[in-house]
Amino acid sequence: MSNNENIHFHTLPNGLRMVHVQRNSPVAWCGLAVNAGSRDEAAGQYGLAHFVEHTIFKGTKRRSSTRINNRMEQVGGELNAYTTKESTMLYCIFPVEHLERAVELIADLVENSTFPEHELATELDVVLEEVASYRDTPSEAVYDDFEDMMLAGSQLGHNILGEEKDLRLLTSGHCLNWLKHLYVPSNMVFFSLGNTAASKVFRLAERHFGILSHAKQGIKRQAPTTLEPQRKVVDLGLHQSHTIVGARVQGMYHDERFAMSLLNNILGGPGMNSLLNVSLREKRGLVYTVESSLVTFTDCGMIQIYLGCEHEKLKKALRLIDNTIDSLAQSPLSERQLDAYKRQYSGQLLVASDNAEFTAMGAGRGLLYYNTVSTLQQNIDCILSVTPAQLQQAAQQLTLDRCSVLTFK
Repeated sequence: MSNNENIHFHTLPNGLRMVHVQRNSPVAWCGLAVNAGSRDEAAGQYGLAHFVEHTIFKGTKRRSSTRINNRMEQVGGELNAYTTKESTMLYCIFPVEHLERAVELIADLVENSTFPEHELATELDVVLEEVASYRDTPSEAVYDDFEDMMLAGSQLGHNILGEEKDLRLLTSGHCLNWLKHLYVPSNMVFFSLGNTAASKVFRLAERHFGILSHAKQGIKRQAPTTLEPQRKVVDLGLHQSHTIVGARVQGMYHDERFAMSLLNNILGGPGMNSLLNVSLREKRGLVYTVESSLVTFTDCGMIQIYLGCEHEKLKKALRLIDNTIDSLAQSPLSERQLDAYKRQYSGQLLVASDNAEFTAMGAGRGLLYYNTVSTLQQNIDCILSVTPAQLQQAAQQLTLDRCSVLTFK
């Protein structure tokens, strides 16, 4: 467990794990991190996890959708949620004095949601519009299609939003069943951040979540098969090319994740001085955007380099990406060079830690998947411990002969 005196843990008799981060602020956060996402959906029900995220706000045994929406907003707060391939986050942001209001509301949603059919029909139109709008944004859609291509044949290999044919078949019964089997104490973590004593936070959480059932349906997840690298071009009649270059890497529990995270930041992190941004954009003006992202699941991961450019510049841009990665793969960085990159990344982590959302969500995810919450210093120490040889080994996984490429043009 964390050795930070500002991070507190507790577990309810029903198995619900809880974490509270003490922070001196008039604004507080609390919510549930649920180990359930789109990879846990049955065939024919793709999009269910995201659909439940939308419709869990549409009515409980005690409240109408209007009362749910107003409950936090009346005190200046916010109720929100989002879904990933492996998790769902349901949370509130609010003035700290309204903690119990937030805890009680979230508990009501999880324990008593009814998913009225007439509300589902209305929300279906909203979700279908979200599906359509994402397809209209190729710089976003290319990420999802790349993941589908890389993870084809597995439960990770379908879009979180689902498809219209499946979404139109979802019913109140499907949503209730999803809640019954997956929104259970042993499959969730309650997280909180704010200027309230941990003892009080845990008492409130026990009061409202203590009656949750112990029942759990085991999640059956199978690691995707590693596929051969692919090259695919989709002609959409666009004026510009949107391309992802990427490869499969190890998952969130593997020791190499810190070296891969540092490599990702060096290649195309948020800094303007990232290697690819300097090479492709600043020096040569080949692209209008280039960035790198690392996605890790419980049993696998991917590193993805996105670039947007004019069609005729794509070939040269891809060659420069290959040259940049090959240089890192062929010879290790000097200690001095690597130390400079580590200092930059450590500083970025420090800045990010000042963001309450980042800290609250991170605590929830940490306890959910690692059964602990790492402190900022622990994370920085892991980055600082990466050696030149480890970074070189990480780069060797990303040489172009190991990468897949997907282009929308």
